Amino acid sequence: MPEAGDAVNSEMEAESDGDEESEKTELTGLFVEKPPESMVALTGKDVTFMAKVDSTTLTRKPTMKWLKGKWLDLGSKAGKHLQFKETYDRNTKIYTYEMKIIKVVPGDAGGYRCEVTAKDKFDSSTFEISVEAAHQEETADVLSAFKRADAGEDDGDLDFSALLKATKKRKKPVEEKPEIDVWELLKSAHPSQYEKIAFEHGITDLRGMLKRLKKMKTVEPKQSEAFLKRLDSCYSVEKGKKIVLTCEVVDPKSQVRWLKNGQEIKPSAKYIMEVNGNIRTLTINRTTLADDAAYECVIGEEKCFTEVFVKEPPVTITKLMDDYHVVVGERVEFEIEVSEEGAHIMWFYEDQELHRDANTAKYRFKKDGIKHTLVIQEAMLEDIGMYHAWTNGGHTKGELEVEEKELEVLQDIADLTVKATDQAMFKCEVSDEKVTGKWFKDGVEVLASDRIKMSHIGRIHRLVIDNVKPDDAGDYTFIPDGYALSLSAKLNFLEIKIDYVPRQDPPKIHLDTTGNMVSQNTIIVVAGNKLRLDVEISGEPAPTVVWSKGDQPITETEGRIRVESRKDLSCFVIEGAERDDEGNYTICVTNPVGEDKAVLFIKIVDVPDPPEHVKCNSVGEDSASITWEPPSFDGGAPVKGYLMERKKKGSSRWTKLNFDVYNSTSYEAKRMIEGVLYEMRVFAVNSIGLSPPSLTSKPFMPIAPTSEPTRLQVHDVTNSTCTLKWLAPEKIGAGGLDGYIIEYCKEGDTEWVVANQELCERQGYVVRGLPVGEKINFRVMAKNIAGCSPPAMLGQPVTIREIMELPKIRLPRELRTKYIRRVGEKINLVIPFQGKPRPVATWYKDGQPVDTKTVGVRNSNVDSILFIRSAEREHSGKYELVLQIENMEDRANIDIRIVDKPGPPLKVRVTDVWGFNAALEWDPPKDNGNCDISGYTIQKADKKTMEWYTVYERNRRTNCTASDLIMGNEYLFRVYSENLCGQSEEPCPGKNTAVIAKTGLEYKPPSYKEKDVSCVPKFTQPLVDRSVVAGYSTAISCSVKGFPKPKIIWMKNKMIIGEDPKFLMQNQQGVLTLNIRKPSSFDGGKYSCMAVNELGTDEVQCKLEIRVATDPKD
Repeated sequence: MPEAGDAVNSEMEAESDGDEESEKTELTGLFVEKPPESMVALTGKDVTFMAKVDSTTLTRKPTMKWLKGKWLDLGSKAGKHLQFKETYDRNTKIYTYEMKIIKVVPGDAGGYRCEVTAKDKFDSSTFEISVEAAHQEETADVLSAFKRADAGEDDGDLDFSALLKATKKRKKPVEEKPEIDVWELLKSAHPSQYEKIAFEHGITDLRGMLKRLKKMKTVEPKQSEAFLKRLDSCYSVEKGKKIVLTCEVVDPKSQVRWLKNGQEIKPSAKYIMEVNGNIRTLTINRTTLADDAAYECVIGEEKCFTEVFVKEPPVTITKLMDDYHVVVGERVEFEIEVSEEGAHIMWFYEDQELHRDANTAKYRFKKDGIKHTLVIQEAMLEDIGMYHAWTNGGHTKGELEVEEKELEVLQDIADLTVKATDQAMFKCEVSDEKVTGKWFKDGVEVLASDRIKMSHIGRIHRLVIDNVKPDDAGDYTFIPDGYALSLSAKLNFLEIKIDYVPRQDPPKIHLDTTGNMVSQNTIIVVAGNKLRLDVEISGEPAPTVVWSKGDQPITETEGRIRVESRKDLSCFVIEGAERDDEGNYTICVTNPVGEDKAVLFIKIVDVPDPPEHVKCNSVGEDSASITWEPPSFDGGAPVKGYLMERKKKGSSRWTKLNFDVYNSTSYEAKRMIEGVLYEMRVFAVNSIGLSPPSLTSKPFMPIAPTSEPTRLQVHDVTNSTCTLKWLAPEKIGAGGLDGYIIEYCKEGDTEWVVANQELCERQGYVVRGLPVGEKINFRVMAKNIAGCSPPAMLGQPVTIREIMELPKIRLPRELRTKYIRRVGEKINLVIPFQGKPRPVATWYKDGQPVDTKTVGVRNSNVDSILFIRSAEREHSGKYELVLQIENMEDRANIDIRIVDKPGPPLKVRVTDVWGFNAALEWDPPKDNGNCDISGYTIQKADKKTMEWYTVYERNRRTNCTASDLIMGNEYLFRVYSENLCGQSEEPCPGKNTAVIAKTGLEYKPPSYKEKDVSCVPKFTQPLVDRSVVAGYSTAISCSVKGFPKPKIIWMKNKMIIGEDPKFLMQNQQGVLTLNIRKPSSFDGGKYSCMAVNELGTDEVQCKLEIRVATDPKD
């Protein structure tokens, strides 16, 4: 990521320097540095907030979120107004995160929060932004800067100097008029009246005044006369979801208008406006980015405003970036594909963000729907490195490797033999036309002069020496700049000797049969290479030489095919041999004495044409069979074999399948991934080299049929049908499963009949129309795009006939005793049975058919279901299921009892009192809740305090004795009854009381001096740091002593915990407990407990860490 800037923009430094020390917050958790707690920003200025995180103790890279309010994720708002940056210092292992707000607007004011998460660690920091208007000096009379200079209001020319200087000009009034404050007039006027006011008062720069008026306006809170509850300040919704804007009006009959960005909204399927009493709602269905706007609800002249933020889903990268390996000067295109069109992509080279540079045009960025491309026009060595593409929901990278380009010599320098005053020309051709070089003679650089000229045209470099002298003879070398390469040739100076004795010899051609000649008079040349054939000729006087191809003489001395003549030597040159140059060439030499002729066959050999018609014939689970046809032209040399390559569709990387030449024109490619599309291409190889690649084959996918279905069995047989059931194949593969084919044949036959015309998608089928009494074999095959699987067959044939089976009810074990359920519970009884043909199932309750209005019954071929949605006491009784086939039947009884809490006992009374004891008796309750009473709970209360205490629990008898009563007190008693469902709702109070009489003894307590037990609050057991898993309730405890009883205050991060239902605070005899219900990552932090009384205070604290539960598989 790019390097971040300063924590606060320079335009804000004047505002923030004075408060810098006071705004620093205490550093806790993961943060090394936090944003200031409050910041004052000026409208139209930029402001930056920075947070730093130390990763030395973290196992994973931390994740940062910037939020506004409690829920608005600002990451989806990244763009021109909000920018986020991240950088990492490898030395200090500190991550720096920045949020920059470009040109602050009043809507940016509010509370913000930054949250950092790293595996099971979490920390957050909150800060406030206040927005103020930029300070502007007001002149004494601002209105004069916008008025006409003349006396009249509607006449006179415009005085532009007044607009520039904004000074006050006095004018002589024509008539006295009361002064009007135009600013106040504009403030209170409707926008439709602005132009009229400007015309009446001579205002020429209305737009400028309205801009200044907007800055002067201050929002003063006032009580609305039309709205009881206004719209919330802002709403957030995900793209494509529904959002509801709600406000409450004073008059339920008032009509409201809804506006979007100042334009009235008409009701439609997208915008639904509803009225419900005083509530007015606007529902926006299927929100898009166009719905991200300001909305108003208008009643008469009053309005309430809100803003809707539409959050885009994170943009993911669907096609990752490939690596590139190129040579210097080649074009590079890094291409990715994202999940949505129009997504914002950030390109980086290492840690530096890439932008389009109009001067150099080194980088270009292309967008085509979901496809994004970074283009490097000419790759250089300094471009080597890692390139990144970032979206708000993904990241990919690709490595670029650049190698120096090898220089290829297309034409070498040839040795020259020239005579005096002739011209010598050395020429060479290299592959790169931009390469320059120098010429050397015997190691000394050759300098240009009138006689020596050097030229560089395209890829050809020439050295021309005019009027050759003996001193010019030597070794000449051309060295390209920047390459370890040299081309050398020799210049021979030919001295002319004059024979004074004339001779006459017939012409003779002396052919050299070595070198390129593979047989007599046959020369083989590789296409693209240069052929230079020097033929020595003798004869006196000097013979005339004529070269010809077929009947066409070759007379050119310049060009690709040319003839160069010297004394006793004729040179035939072909530059860059082509296939059309192949043929018979004739050299004929003549002089007055005679003639000689020789025929040469020049054969041009080349790499073969690419193979043709590459296609995939068949595929397997991880293989494919590929065939092709040999090339139409073998290049003049036999094809030795082929090389194959494959790649995944959409990728640019080809993988070689063989390194040794393969002779056949069919190949089985293996080790492929099932379900992935592949493409193939083939190269032909001869003795010259490798052909161009063939056309890419059509994409194919390795897939295989499924394995056979499993556990095929007969489920049912009738006189004409057979029901089969089976399980899915163990191995399905990428080809999926389209359905099943069911076939059958008679025993002894070999012809299988298809039972289903269409594929059966279920794992069961009823074969119909079978002959009665025949033995039939069945088999099932699974089918997908690759074909049919092997068949699954039954072990033996099936005889087609009806099977009679007696009715039998298979009553579950838990229903053979009393079936007890509580009032209000759901009852669902499933009773399986068997029998053929299908039996008739009937339910009875207490001998009568069940009432279908209160009890539901459902019957199938194999079971009967009795269900009651909410059990009541009247549903209790004896139920009977009767299963009947013709005159045969089977019965099953079920005793269902619905129980409830019992009523209170009856007639609780004190029967006897003696000493410190009281005897109680009572009668059982009238309503036992439809089940046995399991016991009674007896409670007592002192008549003075009326605090009830339990004497006995689950007392099974209807009497008891209360002991240890206090002398002189009068006691009340009450009794609860209890059964399987619990205690009765109400107790039965005793009809009389038990009075424990005092004896004649009189107790005189000893006198003692009252001791002062007052003490300052002090924690005897501190809080202990804890680490808990998110979602599991926890508690922290401590103990305190002090008198008077101290007041206990619980705090989180120095903030008092109020009446939050998430927290439960308990104080049991000085043991203090704070229960936290299902804590989340936001509940982590420092918790403290403070005890306060009039003598002083004491405080303890601990740190609570919330860990996020992780999947054991991870």
